Parts: sequence; structure tokens; C-alpha cells
Amino acid sequence: MLSIEERLKEVEDRIIPGHWEGDIIIGKNNRSALGTLVECTTRTTILIPVKSREAEVVAKAFAKKVRKLPKQMKISMTYDQGREMPKNKLFTNITGVKVYFTYPRSPWERGTNENTNVLIRQFFPKGTDFNKASRYEIKKVQDLLN
Repeated sequence: MLSIEERLKEVEDRIIPGHWEGDIIIGKNNRSALGTLVECTTRTTILIPVKSREAEVVAKAFAKKVRKLPKQMKISMTYDQGREMPKNKLFTNITGVKVYFTYPRSPWERGTNENTNVLIRQFFPKGTDFNKASRYEIKKVQDLLN
């Protein structure tokens, strides 16, 4: 597991696009979730419906979206140490993107993603059942954020 301290300095400086932060927003009764990816320089946001919070399901869903990005936009990903994120090697094998992790209980180290999650909650407040949110609704919110 690569520590956030090992990331390139360019991530903090927001000089070069291609460095992403990822997370999961939990839905009603902890039974649904929405993946969020935010690029640190451009603030491009990708919302990903996930069928479950299992680490392998999340890794594959994130990888499916990231694989579609241009090569120059796939440099690194930073996650917190949530239980949905430990399949980072699977994600890296599929995408070629290095994954870094924040320190435990330090989500602010992915500040761009945390701030974007606050904006997403304006559209999908706590208690939202993401299993009932249509792909159209999710895409519409993504488009508005972008």
C-alpha cells in the first residue's frame, strides 16, 4: 500500500491533470452506495453507481470508468482507508494507475473529493437510496457538477 506521502509533488501543486481522488458515498441504511472520482486539477467529476460496497465490486466499477480516460489523464488515484478500497492492486492491474492511501481517519487529505462529496449531497442528501436513483439522474448531477 502506497502512502499519500509517496505521491508526486505535482499532485499537491495541481500542476498536471491526471491525478484523481476516489471515495464512496453511502446511501440509506448503509445498503447502497455511489462512487465518486474527482480529478484534482480540473475538478472533473465522475459518479459511479456501484451494485455493492464489496471491495472487488468497487475496484472493478472504478476501473471500468478510468480505463475509458485518455492515457495522460490516468496518473494516480488517492483513496482513504475505507473497507471498500483495499482492492487497489486489482484496480492498478486493470488501469495501470498507481493508488495512494491517506492516513487512517484522515479524509481531509483527499480534500478535493471531500469537498465535491459535499456538493453531491446537495443533490443526493443523506438517506438517499442509490439503488432507486436512475442512471439518468446520476448522469444529470455529474453533468451539472462538470
